[in-house]
Amino acid sequence: MGWKALEEMMVTTPRDPADACNNLALRKAARYLSATYDKALASVGLRATQFSILQKLSAHGEMTISTLADMIAMDRTTMASNLKPLAREGLVTVEPSTADRRARIATITPDGVLRMKAALPLWREVQAQFEERFGAEEAAQMRGSLEAVLQTGFTPWAE
Repeated sequence: MGWKALEEMMVTTPRDPADACNNLALRKAARYLSATYDKALASVGLRATQFSILQKLSAHGEMTISTLADMIAMDRTTMASNLKPLAREGLVTVEPSTADRRARIATITPDGVLRMKAALPLWREVQAQFEERFGAEEAAQMRGSLEAVLQTGFTPWAE
């Protein structure tokens, strides 16, 4: 390989292939932002994912674990694991479906609603701070772009 070809390759190819990795860039930002929301919600004993679960159940009512997992873009097994501490604390119930004994239904409890409502002002505060620092329009565009990622046709949890 000639010097010119090598020089051109070095200019067009990142020194570290991870610098061009979509997954790494997304996960770095997600960990950073998740830790920020976790810190904000810690005083009410919730993590960001738990808050999202309670919020979805509060807004949509009881649903199967699979439906809830789909709403949050999570595999069913991970969702079931995330529900266990919430159930231990009495914030949700998880019971077999009467229609299909194989399915399990998650429901927010009155204590879960109270905890979610206690967390809501903390969530709103960190949400507002992020949008102030990042830009409200940029944050809306980011959410739209990230939602579009979910429409790319991959089936990560297909069996």
